[in-house]
Amino acid sequence: MGACISLNGTLLKKTKHNSKSKTPQPLPESISDSKSRTRTSRVISVLKDPSAEDIFKKYRFGNELGRGEFGITYQCCDIVTGEILACKTISKSKLKTEIDVEDVRREVEIMRHLPKHENIVRYKDAYEDREAVYLVMELCQGGELFDRIVARGHYTERGAATITKTILEVVKVCHAHGVIHRDLKPENFLYADASENSRLKAIDFGLSIFFEPGQRFGEIVGSPYYMAPEVLRRNYGPEVDIWSAGVILYILLCGVPPFWAETEEGIAQAIVKCEIDFKRDPWPKVSEDAKELVKGMLDPNPYNRMTVEEALEHRWIHNAHQVPNVPLGENVRTRIKQFSLMNKFKRKVLRVVADNLPQEEVAGIKQMFHMMDTDKNGNLTFEELKDGLQMIGQPVADPDVRMLMDAADIDGNGTLNCEEFVTMSVHLKKIGSGDEQLRQAFRYFDKNDNGYIEIEELKEGLLEDNLGPNNDQVIQDIIFDVDLDKDGRVSYKEFEAMMTTGVEWRMASRQYSRAMLNALSQRMFKENSLHLKN
Repeated sequence: MGACISLNGTLLKKTKHNSKSKTPQPLPESISDSKSRTRTSRVISVLKDPSAEDIFKKYRFGNELGRGEFGITYQCCDIVTGEILACKTISKSKLKTEIDVEDVRREVEIMRHLPKHENIVRYKDAYEDREAVYLVMELCQGGELFDRIVARGHYTERGAATITKTILEVVKVCHAHGVIHRDLKPENFLYADASENSRLKAIDFGLSIFFEPGQRFGEIVGSPYYMAPEVLRRNYGPEVDIWSAGVILYILLCGVPPFWAETEEGIAQAIVKCEIDFKRDPWPKVSEDAKELVKGMLDPNPYNRMTVEEALEHRWIHNAHQVPNVPLGENVRTRIKQFSLMNKFKRKVLRVVADNLPQEEVAGIKQMFHMMDTDKNGNLTFEELKDGLQMIGQPVADPDVRMLMDAADIDGNGTLNCEEFVTMSVHLKKIGSGDEQLRQAFRYFDKNDNGYIEIEELKEGLLEDNLGPNNDQVIQDIIFDVDLDKDGRVSYKEFEAMMTTGVEWRMASRQYSRAMLNALSQRMFKENSLHLKN
């Protein structure tokens, strides 16, 4: 994950990257030279009061640090002071809906609103022009939370307590200033620098929201593994941040998420059932105080769940420096490493797939839309979508057609326009066995075209990604974990097995995950198939 931005993949934009180059890539014209832009975007105003200065006259842009669904983060330098910062550059062409625009606007407002705090990335300023929004902030160069744990070579319960205390302090500051984070997860915490005592900082407020005491929300946002049961019920408040912090704590103590499955629905069911495993290794040697805190933070009833103040006052957190310093075991560190490394590699593959989505495929989806739109009014009704799917040989039961409609109907008018249909089709397309785009992504890494991804090829393929100070070791670890037959390289079958397991690729798009989980929630609770525990 690059500084101050998630590396989750975009699914629609078509761009090309020169993976052969060993030197930093020049910025595109639209970034490096504000006076020579030829690309045009729809003119929209995002920020309420952006800085009046021209950002390109104040900062000199450098290397790309990370790439996300809506934009790219670059390292930048203040031309006058020489201060090195990060600039999250959000392309307006990627803001497809008013919801996207509002998310960006609110992110900037929240970063301006939150006070300076040693564990929250420091906001500097925000700029806007015809092409993009630019969010300038502190540069965090110490790597991701899980990377630091893996690199240290040993890991203890005391270390988990110290990290959890920091995360809870961030939650406390947010809640005290009327902000729910809504997307607490390990990827959203970076260390300020590579020093041993570096500060851990929260770096992404893209899904955060302002709240008033007693206010409830129904919009489903966040990442499945860390999502509280009341989010799925579409009736939640600030308690969701305590749940997410509890999930992180569980992973810190044993190396795997408490609620896991291969599908979104499986994860959702596990979350609502809330059966927490305290029997598998290393839980027998974890202190009772730690287990008590996990249970309190993962209480499925938000009204019984620990508050942030109660969690901070819990003896395991309050006396974090006295928590047992006994190593939790190599298995925990190994699991955390696998959990982290797979996300890095998968996110890169997703970007390759997205960046090479054929334009003819998008054109074919549009042609299908016009064929289904029998009354030619530019919108698909429920019946037109159902009949259209039948016509192309993909009959779908009424409840599933309704679920698709609900998930894709972004403006909520009960029909699908062409843009919504294209978005739905692209985002719902599963990367599966024999998928040509998956093969294309494999070829991106297989530079010598011998049918295997080798260490040097993976190193070159991940050159743009900030893998931290132990770059070579990270590459070897990825190869080791994906390489099932242990011949020192990754075959296409091994690559395919990695990419078709789990739900990470489907959750790469904020828009897709928001729509899909909302539709899943409506189906689950409409049928009264699952209930929260009391």
